Amino acid sequence: MDLKTSPPASLPLVPRAFADEIAPTPQSVAAVDAAIGTRRSIRAFKPDPVPRETVEDILRIAATAPSGTNTQPWRVYVLTGASLEGLCTTVLAAYDDPDHGQVHQEEYAYYPTEWRSPFIDRRRKVGWDLYGLLGIGKADKARMHAQHARNYRFFDAPVGLVFTIDRVMRQGSWLDYGMFLQSVMVAARARGLHTCPQAAWTPFHRLVMEHVQAPPNEQLVCGMAMGWADRSAVENGLVTEREPVAGFATFLE
Repeated sequence: MDLKTSPPASLPLVPRAFADEIAPTPQSVAAVDAAIGTRRSIRAFKPDPVPRETVEDILRIAATAPSGTNTQPWRVYVLTGASLEGLCTTVLAAYDDPDHGQVHQEEYAYYPTEWRSPFIDRRRKVGWDLYGLLGIGKADKARMHAQHARNYRFFDAPVGLVFTIDRVMRQGSWLDYGMFLQSVMVAARARGLHTCPQAAWTPFHRLVMEHVQAPPNEQLVCGMAMGWADRSAVENGLVTEREPVAGFATFLE
């Protein structure tokens, strides 16, 4: 039999009902929408620990994210306790070195080299909105440095996640990785947790990869803070504006 033109006899010609098919209800739709819609980048966490079983559950369900030909290109290192503290101490020392920009640089370009509107406008607005909440002025370089340094404490979250990908994987697998990261964050929200995805770790990829003992074939994608939001922290009042559907979608009939 030519498998290119004919299916094996063991495969059904008529699709069977999905074993996990569920009928949507207002409650189920609202729960999913709430988990997605309340996801925000939290920049201050409470120290309360997150049970390992909860993190494992989040990663288990997130791993059902789609990937081209089921390649599942994600690799995750979960840091808590002394391991998390050790990474923070190492990277903070490097960040506080005035010459860190000469020594530590990203392996891949997260942002464009040439900014254009509306992207640069959105970037500036969210930055100054955050600094405005914190009372940081445009000339206050020391406080800007200190606020950015909080990235390297995972914003005091009890769980730090480090995401890597095999260097053989190409752009399509990075798209798949984004769906996995979103699934992690949505699954965390469903359990009452919050997250903050962090590209800020990428300039210090050598220090991060050495700390988690990642093999040379792996490349750092990003970090992520996970924990319980500190609702008393003023920075967690930041709500970013989003473009309405009419601003980014074109319907063709």
